[in-house]
Amino acid sequence: MMSRSYTNLLDLASGNFPVMGRERDRRRMSRVMTVPGSICELDDDQAVSVSSDNQSSLAGDRMIVVANQLPLKAKRRPDNKGWSFSWNEDSLLLRLKDGLPEDMEVLFVGSLSVDVDPIEQDDVSSYLLDKFRCVPTFLPPNIVEKYYEGFCKRHLWPLFHYMLPFSPDHGGRFDRSMWEAYVSANKMFSQKVVEVLNPEDDFVWIHDYHLMVLPTFLRRRFNRLRIGFFLHSPFPSSEIYRTLPVREEILKALLCSDLVGFHTFDYARHFLSCCSRMLGLEYQSKRGYIGLEYYGRTVGIKIMPVGIHMGHIESMKKIADKELKLKELKQQFEGKTVLLGVDDLDIFKGINLKLLAMEHMLKQHPSWQGQAVLVQIANPMRGKGIDLEEIQAEIQESFKRINKQFGKPGYEPVVYIDRSVSSSERMAYYSVAECVVVTAVRDGMNLTPYEYIVCRQGVSGAETDSGVGGPAKSMLVVSEFIGCSPSLSGAIRINPWNVEATAEAMNEAVAMAEQEKQLRHEKHYRYVSTHDVAYWSKSFLQDMERTCADHFRKRCYGIGLGFGFRVVSLDPNFRKLSIDDIVNAYIKSKSRAIFLDYDGTVMPQNSIIKSPSANVISILNKLSGDPNNTVFIVSGRGRESLTKWFSPCRKLGLAAEHGYFLRWELEQKWEVCSQTSDFGWMQLAEPVMQSYTDATDGSCIERKESAIVWQYRDADSGFGFSQAKEMLDHLESVLANEPVAVKSGQHIVEVKPQGVTKGLVAEKVFTSLAEKGKLADFVLCIGDDRSDEDMFEIIGDALSRNIISYDAKVFACTVGQKPSKAKYYLDDTSEVVLMLDSLADATDTPVTSDDDEPADSD
Repeated sequence: MMSRSYTNLLDLASGNFPVMGRERDRRRMSRVMTVPGSICELDDDQAVSVSSDNQSSLAGDRMIVVANQLPLKAKRRPDNKGWSFSWNEDSLLLRLKDGLPEDMEVLFVGSLSVDVDPIEQDDVSSYLLDKFRCVPTFLPPNIVEKYYEGFCKRHLWPLFHYMLPFSPDHGGRFDRSMWEAYVSANKMFSQKVVEVLNPEDDFVWIHDYHLMVLPTFLRRRFNRLRIGFFLHSPFPSSEIYRTLPVREEILKALLCSDLVGFHTFDYARHFLSCCSRMLGLEYQSKRGYIGLEYYGRTVGIKIMPVGIHMGHIESMKKIADKELKLKELKQQFEGKTVLLGVDDLDIFKGINLKLLAMEHMLKQHPSWQGQAVLVQIANPMRGKGIDLEEIQAEIQESFKRINKQFGKPGYEPVVYIDRSVSSSERMAYYSVAECVVVTAVRDGMNLTPYEYIVCRQGVSGAETDSGVGGPAKSMLVVSEFIGCSPSLSGAIRINPWNVEATAEAMNEAVAMAEQEKQLRHEKHYRYVSTHDVAYWSKSFLQDMERTCADHFRKRCYGIGLGFGFRVVSLDPNFRKLSIDDIVNAYIKSKSRAIFLDYDGTVMPQNSIIKSPSANVISILNKLSGDPNNTVFIVSGRGRESLTKWFSPCRKLGLAAEHGYFLRWELEQKWEVCSQTSDFGWMQLAEPVMQSYTDATDGSCIERKESAIVWQYRDADSGFGFSQAKEMLDHLESVLANEPVAVKSGQHIVEVKPQGVTKGLVAEKVFTSLAEKGKLADFVLCIGDDRSDEDMFEIIGDALSRNIISYDAKVFACTVGQKPSKAKYYLDDTSEVVLMLDSLADATDTPVTSDDDEPADSD
């Protein structure tokens, strides 16, 4: 089925989206397209969205894994004719297949680590798709340089590791051309995905910060495509992230995914805070699942640290056991206590901090001199690192100084290995190490501790580190700033910047009692062995299926330009209010009831001038002047304000303070619609609110006759929201025995008498009309917040209760596209006023107000 992805501003303004129908002869896309696919430009008005009305069966599902690099190794053939390819056994992406259903086909989309001549690219693509189910993305050299080495490595990677570009030499200033290259590269990846995509059956799982805007390109083409994204790096706090000039573009692109995954709660919390502060989105937690409501779609937030592949580690351990390297290392370090560091060579791994801690330990605990050895493996950095030469010089100076000061014939306290180390050789080092030390100042996950734990467990039937059949043990000293730290409760956690504390932790780890080491190791091994990469991928897929369950039930529309593009997902019964339909129903009816909220409905919520415009007054005068109409403004505001503002409308009904006070028209007196007359509870509630007001800059208290309201619209959004939740609990506790209700709303917490709701106003009006023998046959109710939902609920039940006509036309309408008990929506207050103006024009009864006579005030 095809649906237009609306980007035309006229269509957006009118909001008249067509209802999507069902095609009887729907044609499915082929499983793999052999011709190059195409994707429209980001701002191309001809973009087309492909969607389905039927949910696909599990048997037909496929997983398309998209990452910057394919899980392949490539090398030129000896005869220089063509390429040889093999799986990269160390790749995490390759291993995630183990957690997916056996019958689920997996395709990989990504770039290669080598440059392939354009003449060879077609042959290589066909070969990789046929033999490896891989789809290579060939990026032009000029794009690669600015995309990967530029925007990814000089902007995103430092920023996500909390490094701000204070100077051109320190992280680099923002370069717009690098951002454009990043967008272009992401678009090229999307083209390759589209070539092999079956939008009805496929899941798309995008990995890491290199492809954060890719979800926008895919969602623009396929509204119901099931998209997941997992970030393997840290996500910085909002104070750091907000310095990025393209911060909102990236957030909005990520929100085009259905599920966004992070290693830790801290990373997820920072992302949610950015969505709140920059996009005004608040998350909700339901039954343990966190979600963001975004234009009718629920974007799930997944918190699940990745694991390792147990089989791969154990197979590498077997190889290491058979190789001479392990025997050589045991001889080299015989009688020594080995501490091990395995890190990439970059500024965030804290290698020099580790060396300084080792130096301090040897000084403070001389007994380790000649006994303790720190083996530091520094893997070459994958890209052009920032300040790499300075780091290398600093490390070289430190380990030479330590070896000179504490070394002696046959003993070097620091063994520094500045080269690539194979997996089996790394396992050999794990086998002889008594403790692994990780001092990274910021790292996404870091699986080195997991590998070490599994390696120290040994392989069934093989010699363990303590001899044949000996108990396994391991010790970990890990930075609190890495993603795996929360999962390793038996590790000694350290602040790597505190060199003295790190040194003491290293001493504690190697000096700990053997039984304690064994118990900690067993605890870690139980976790690592059960939370492996298969567990991680299986859990992510399950959450994707759960989050996407409503895709094929709801109606989806793509709207917006550029990175402002988003998909609006609506319940099939929730649709935009058609002005033509409501005017036709209005003309044919004889007894009409109209209920209008004020703030956020006929008056913009953020307007500084709160009094109604002359145009609104004129429209309300026309509507209320019709003897067939009963029109009410139903507001949370006090009756004094409403009386002053609407005094020109003599026949307009007013309901103040959510219906506590009610007046049928200007000439009548205000009625009290509640039995409550004791407001002693205000003396309890106000001091509580005052204490929060004093502590929350930008908040204030609004005192009404029947209620008291705490407002935090001008406060910091995050702090105000937190204070509001705390106040809600506090007030509910203090007022537990009082006849009041404590409610939260849009930037408010309100305490009011029990039973006072806007819904009672509607019920009272319906009952009054029925007693006069004029059952309402036309009902219009418009509101924008939670308090208006009470009116929608009463109106929904009115037909079954026979308090309106059996054939009444009912229009319950909310302002804005959001979950509601209303069946209709209008986008904003301007559309509400336009619709009311159309009804007023259809009113042929003369207005009964006298403009020359001064209005009475109550």
